[in-house]
Amino acid sequence: MSKSLHITLLGTGTSQGVPVLGCECDVCRSQDPRDHRLRCAALIEDEHTRILIDAGPDIRQQLLQVPFRKIDAVLVTHAHYDHVGGMDDLRPYCKAFGDINIFGNETAIVSLRQMLPYCFPKDASLLYPGVPKLKLHSIKPHEKLSFGEIEITPISVMHDKLPILGYRFGKFAYITDMKSMDNEEYTYLSGVKVLVVNALRFDKPHHSHQLVDDAIALAQKINAQKVYLIHVTHDIGIHCEANKKLPEGICFAYDGMCIDV
Repeated sequence: MSKSLHITLLGTGTSQGVPVLGCECDVCRSQDPRDHRLRCAALIEDEHTRILIDAGPDIRQQLLQVPFRKIDAVLVTHAHYDHVGGMDDLRPYCKAFGDINIFGNETAIVSLRQMLPYCFPKDASLLYPGVPKLKLHSIKPHEKLSFGEIEITPISVMHDKLPILGYRFGKFAYITDMKSMDNEEYTYLSGVKVLVVNALRFDKPHHSHQLVDDAIALAQKINAQKVYLIHVTHDIGIHCEANKKLPEGICFAYDGMCIDV
């Protein structure tokens, strides 16, 4: 396992992003850049290897903010549009560095083929010139992956009734869009010290996303020392005020935030 990981949270917002179109709330009118949230995505890197988690509709804008270098793998949490809607924007990486390997559970892989049919024609001779060359790989929870010195364990969580994947990298874990998790999955989070996890808002329960109190309970159950909350809505409130409501060691993440593990 790589001794040191550098994590960049490219986006920390929910499916609509913040500001929300047409909204005039204090958060959506805020001038604090920490209140401006693109759709969730993250880069996990060491000196030699770079892994992207999700590629939603904002990924072009997000990747313009970081150095242009090879992406060794894209890990898909699930195939909802706000997490994979920007896959086509990865084509410059294909042109510069070759095919991109995409990993997700079987449901996500099937959905990607349906969403991007022009990338996966049955007859390879019909492949449209210039489309991103994406190699899809179906993976299962708990079956470890490794890229360079970075080792990864996929973890199964539930997004309402949809099984999706979180990912563990040594003492760091990234989970988004979770509503619940089977008790056996906590075994695979044992020893995680730094956790990035979704927390939609403070109140008003949602059918497929956990709230702030749920995220705090999860963090306390696995004894995580540092916790960063993502996939949040404008309902969270102004960033600097919302953070004051959280226990020590837990904070709302923001776009561009960097974490070293």
